Amino acid sequence: MRVLISGSSGLIGSSLVASLRVDGHDVRVLVRRPSNVASEVTWQPQLGANGVDDALRDAVSTSDAIVNLAGAGVAEKRWDQAYKDTILNSRVFATTCLATAIAQADSKPSAFVSGSAGGYYGDTGPEAVDEFAPRGNTFLAQVADAWERAAAPAAQAGVRVTHPRTGTVADPDGGAFGRLLPLLRSGAGGSLGSGRQWWSLISLRDEVAAIRHLIDHPNIAGPVNFSAPQQATNADVTKALAKALNRPSIIAAPRFAVRTLLGEFAEELFIDQRMAPAKLLATGFRFSDPTIADIVAGLVNG
Repeated sequence: MRVLISGSSGLIGSSLVASLRVDGHDVRVLVRRPSNVASEVTWQPQLGANGVDDALRDAVSTSDAIVNLAGAGVAEKRWDQAYKDTILNSRVFATTCLATAIAQADSKPSAFVSGSAGGYYGDTGPEAVDEFAPRGNTFLAQVADAWERAAAPAAQAGVRVTHPRTGTVADPDGGAFGRLLPLLRSGAGGSLGSGRQWWSLISLRDEVAAIRHLIDHPNIAGPVNFSAPQQATNADVTKALAKALNRPSIIAAPRFAVRTLLGEFAEELFIDQRMAPAKLLATGFRFSDPTIADIVAGLVNG
């Protein structure tokens, strides 16, 4: 199988590329710089539909599946209006570019896995939501909605489109836990505020396996929640990690302090985001790390 991937240098993308190549698949990656090897294809995602050229159209036409993970990091910088625009536009323009290329391609891929996020639901409350829950009202909910809508040209051209609405990816070497684990190892980490807010975690290996599940299963379309079957509160996760590391976790970070440090993004850390992986389970996906204990073990020992 030949797979074309955007966002291949990120935490999820690099792991997905490695996983597919180990199994013998032909993987090509989209890059913004001039390509150095045959497996790289140069593209201009910032141009949206105007970024479709012969090279991209050819790459799409000769691919069995396309995975779109492009987008600026949500937590990389303090949010101001300019960076919020970057978060939104980097996703919408890249998706529009790929979806337009798919619509224009003479031979179309069988699957377009185009990223989204659990932030689509905003504040879910304490009950886990499935893929039929309505969109939330937060900034990230608006981003996720626009991100998904940008893939419409591919769906309208008859290509099966899926949107992995990813929760917090748990990996010791990157993402949120790449920052949290060093604090906990030093004994300086604790819950965020009361810690009663719900988190939806998924291990990196389950994230990669679930993306491959979407590629391989022709009966799956639309949004798909990427979260372990067992969810937990922020306090539960923090305590479990601290116990596994044999470190205290008694210093809670007050909301005002987190807001001072992170700005508007901090508010996303204090709302409930609890998702049930209904579609994954209904289509036979088997989690390697279905519980918080499994995820914590992977973080500490991985």
